[in-house]
Amino acid sequence: QVQLVQSGGGLVQRGDTLSLSCVFHGDSFGDYAMAWFRQAPGKEREHISCISSSGSSTFVARSVSGRFTISRDNAKNTVYLQMNSLKPEDTASYYCAAASSGIYCEDFISWGQGAQVTVSS
Repeated sequence: QVQLVQSGGGLVQRGDTLSLSCVFHGDSFGDYAMAWFRQAPGKEREHISCISSSGSSTFVARSVSGRFTISRDNAKNTVYLQMNSLKPEDTASYYCAAASSGIYCEDFISWGQGAQVTVSS
């Protein structure tokens, strides 16, 4: 059984930096691709980033490309989302998720509890 516990988030101003963490509780973190999603009120959930099990391959959505960076530390069972140059439109609840494979971010087997990120103008 996999449990994901998130930390980070908060209220920041436009242009600020924020980092989210997601700790994987379970076996074989290094076997799973990991992803970050976000959902703003009244909007659909958006897949914003993905990292393969080894960390050698990443995906970043166009909406956050150049500002957000996904990384992972397999020794610490943790995946991170570094968010720079935040904009008010980045305001959302952010969720990490563990995929069922090591390569593709699909068929997610576990989700974090979510973290609110609010960016004021």
